[in-house]
Amino acid sequence: MAEAHDKIELSPEALRQAGVDPDSLPRAGQHSSDGAGGRPWISVYFECCRVYSRVYRNACGTAYVGWCPRCAGKVTVSIGSDGSSCRVFRAG
Repeated sequence: MAEAHDKIELSPEALRQAGVDPDSLPRAGQHSSDGAGGRPWISVYFECCRVYSRVYRNACGTAYVGWCPRCAGKVTVSIGSDGSSCRVFRAG
């Protein structure tokens, strides 16, 4: 059974409702501090501790996997064929 912290809200509207301006956050896959050959990542807002963190793509390229930097709640975002233009995700 899925835990509450495993659920991801994909919409910018949900971030706005949480008081976050989605346009002020880094774009998914930006490698500003990782260099040109860095690993792709997405930005995740962890509601559990009200913090943002990068979540990096796994070695298989099938999902983005990461943990809340404060409570270590795990989040997995599957990579599908449909994709998403969303730059920031919210873990509930």
